[in-house]
Amino acid sequence: MNKAAEERASLVKDALEAALAATRETSPELRFEEVGRVRAVGAGVADVEGLKGVFADEILEFPSKVRGIVGDLSLRGTSVILLDPADRIGAGDLVRRSKKVAEVPVGPALVGRVVDPLGRPLDGRAPVKEAPTLAVEVAALPISARAPVKRPLATGIKIVDAAVPVGLGQRQLVIGDRQTGKTSLAVDCLLNQRDNDIVCVYCAIGQRSDAVARVIAALREGGMLERCILVVASGDAPAGLAFLAPYAATAMAEHFVAQGRDSLVIYDDLTRHARAYRELSLLLHRPPGREAYPGDIFYLHARLLERAGQFSKSAGGGSLTALPVVETQAENLAAYIPTNLISITDGQIYLSPRLFQKGRLPAVDLGRSVSRVGGKAQHPTLRAIASDLRIAMSQFEELEIFARFGTQLDAETEAKLKRGRALRGVLLQGERHPLAPLPQMLQLAAATAGQFDQLTAAALSQALERIEAAGESRPDLAERLARSSGLGKDLQVEISSLAQEAVDAVA
Repeated sequence: MNKAAEERASLVKDALEAALAATRETSPELRFEEVGRVRAVGAGVADVEGLKGVFADEILEFPSKVRGIVGDLSLRGTSVILLDPADRIGAGDLVRRSKKVAEVPVGPALVGRVVDPLGRPLDGRAPVKEAPTLAVEVAALPISARAPVKRPLATGIKIVDAAVPVGLGQRQLVIGDRQTGKTSLAVDCLLNQRDNDIVCVYCAIGQRSDAVARVIAALREGGMLERCILVVASGDAPAGLAFLAPYAATAMAEHFVAQGRDSLVIYDDLTRHARAYRELSLLLHRPPGREAYPGDIFYLHARLLERAGQFSKSAGGGSLTALPVVETQAENLAAYIPTNLISITDGQIYLSPRLFQKGRLPAVDLGRSVSRVGGKAQHPTLRAIASDLRIAMSQFEELEIFARFGTQLDAETEAKLKRGRALRGVLLQGERHPLAPLPQMLQLAAATAGQFDQLTAAALSQALERIEAAGESRPDLAERLARSSGLGKDLQVEISSLAQEAVDAVA
């Protein structure tokens, strides 16, 4: 063989080896995948057959990027709760397993964003990428990993901080009829966290889009939108998303709690969450119970709210505070869902429609509101100032009812009525106007000492404004009050002096 032939043979050999190597690299691999088919599709649920190895709460993938979560397993097949519109799939479509439970992205990348319960953006911005994920449903930490609730959560609402205090790690229910200011109270609580390091999560469940837009606008105007995570399952979203929303919001907050930080989650509201779960349960053919709710409706909210708490140093030392909102009808606190939540939580803030109609805002009814943590989660100075507030307001309301009959009253009773009217005037507070602890203490101390008894309603409003301005200009006094363990004589004299200056200025 001559030299030219040898070169041609070598080139052919090299080409064959290269072709064989490329074939080996691109040859298909044998992969087993369990695939099922859609048997029937309903309003929010689908029946699937053929998935023998699927497990509970697993995410399944349908065509058109539709996802669902396994709801029921039975011999006849699998019932799936759809997390996307049902009109995008049909009978006969293939269904694939993900072999994962429902997860959501978590971490700092979500702060300042408006997302749905799956972490998909609703604010028109880019999707959240390269963020860690957490399962939406996890077991609550055991009691051995918990610590007593002792630190206060300042809501900025005078009547709440003074008479129904909320602590970091507490589960405090906000309850009342429709249009009594429940969402407004929750938003004011969020706005009052702008000067601290608490991570805030607002979860809107089944709310109208315009109501969610108002919340977003209030947070933006108050400078808190960029420090909050908003999880929204609107009223026109699939029931599966509404069911998943509070668990997803809790998972987002738990990421920061695991780092030793404090988190606040507001669920607005769990009445709609229970209704969405009832709808899904009936579609899944689960046996209905009282008011057509399924038998595990109590467990639905118990396993959610048990994830809140103040955790010990061994568990990171963080806290998760839950403020669930629930709606009543005709002031019926004994309804099924409200009584369930009252028994689960550590107290309730009741908003009365009668007080709302009278213009006494916030419409907190102290007779029906309670905090089971109480003064343990209250600043010592504020506790000393407001210790008799509940009794004083209760006695005043009884005397006021008696005085309506036109009976002649003695001087002592007249003095109690004036004191009660002054206290009630001090506890009135405008919307979107949360107060720092120092102005609250100054106003309440002056009212309980009787310095406002002789003022008219207009003069009282001006005096309160002056006291608020004086409190904001005295950071030294705020620091002393923060360090104090009670209301000493020196502090009493100084507070009384500031209040008297405001009264003299408007008298």
